[in-house]
Amino acid sequence: MKNSYNLWRNVHGVLLLDKPYGVSSNQALQQVKRIYHARKAGHTGSLDPIATGMLPICLGESTKFAQYLLNAEKYYRVIARLGQRTDTSDSSGILLSERPVMFTTKRLQEVLDSFRGETQQTPSMYSAIKYKGRKLYEYARSGVHVPCKSRKIVVSMLQCIRCERNEIELDLRVSKGTYIRTIIDDLGEKLGCGAHVTYLRRLQVSNYLMTKMITMQSLQLIIAHTKDISLASQNLLDSLLMPMDSPVSHYPSVNLSSIMAQNLTNGCTVSLLNAPANGLVRVTEGLASNFLGIAEIINNNLLVPRRLLSRSF
Repeated sequence: MKNSYNLWRNVHGVLLLDKPYGVSSNQALQQVKRIYHARKAGHTGSLDPIATGMLPICLGESTKFAQYLLNAEKYYRVIARLGQRTDTSDSSGILLSERPVMFTTKRLQEVLDSFRGETQQTPSMYSAIKYKGRKLYEYARSGVHVPCKSRKIVVSMLQCIRCERNEIELDLRVSKGTYIRTIIDDLGEKLGCGAHVTYLRRLQVSNYLMTKMITMQSLQLIIAHTKDISLASQNLLDSLLMPMDSPVSHYPSVNLSSIMAQNLTNGCTVSLLNAPANGLVRVTEGLASNFLGIAEIINNNLLVPRRLLSRSF
């Protein structure tokens, strides 16, 4: 008879993993998937191997709503080495140039101001953006340069924590698709000395709090002394998960009767009275407000299903 250690299971929720240094986002995802014995899992936006911090990992039905975290704001702390530029814009790369650090405090403030708000950013060749089916860093490692279009980004907060000698520390809150390494590289060029990332930590994604992060070590300790994943360890692991609807908790909520909910889950459009404004909404059912998924209000009162939980859930 197979023991439960060899069985994949249906588990639903979001783990706020504190990704360790030196591990890729996909490696972290696979480790969490094995620890939970989860049939289905996905992460929401990659972190560089040298980066640490919040990597939301969606399990089970939560994977249906991972895209809404990809679009969310993210909060980072970064430390950069001034006076040195590398090809990857971080400490893992090859040193390209060394220049003296000679800017004034006034010039630093002017340059920091230039990054605040809405700007255009051209991502590094050492990024995971795809071009003709291959990631840019694959071309870069082969010595092939390909065109990379600039994209709109928004830096809603940029605060200088300290700047001393050849090091600067910043806090940033940024929109989706923003590359912190590229900001640091551009910062170094505008200051005339070059710069690269030596420390990068993601502290927040969307409304998730950093205090809710769980380390890989904590997960491993839970199952360290057993060859089988017992019911007790399952319950303890599952208690660490955020609710499966937490990726969309910021959307307005619409509660449906059982009959209306059945119509929606059958793929029908539902007519509402006193509907919220047009746009995406969380849909719940009955007095218990059981989560059904995401729908969209159109034409002021029509509810159209967009991303619903599986009927077998």
